[in-house]
Amino acid sequence: MSAEFGDQRVIKRLLHESRTWAFVGLGDNPERDAYAQARLLQGRGKRIVPVHPAAREVLGERGYASLAEVPGEIDVVGIYRRADQAGAVVDEAIAAGAKAVWMPLDVVDEDAARRARDAGLDVVMDRCPGVEWALRR
Repeated sequence: MSAEFGDQRVIKRLLHESRTWAFVGLGDNPERDAYAQARLLQGRGKRIVPVHPAAREVLGERGYASLAEVPGEIDVVGIYRRADQAGAVVDEAIAAGAKAVWMPLDVVDEDAARRARDAGLDVVMDRCPGVEWALRR
């Protein structure tokens, strides 16, 4: 994977200046990575928005079945789906007017990342928000 989607300035800005993170794939299972990362960011003052087909409430926040249903601005879309599904989520993020997409560890789709970047979104790929937060306090 190229380093172009791990720009430290972008990572720092997204972690510290963003307000709303939509977590695609966030369900109510506390054993899943999406849950742990959402809880971590929520604890640091971010509004989290669960996006999951079941659209359940998670961490006290109303869930939505798709990004298109999320009201208001989305600063960052965290893509907690398999890498082969990341492209479709990136396309939804672009259509929803998100400002950035973040693909966590092992979620790598360089074509989708380039589409997002070409559409004007910031992109972070193959990085863990929790690890990055610990490195940038």
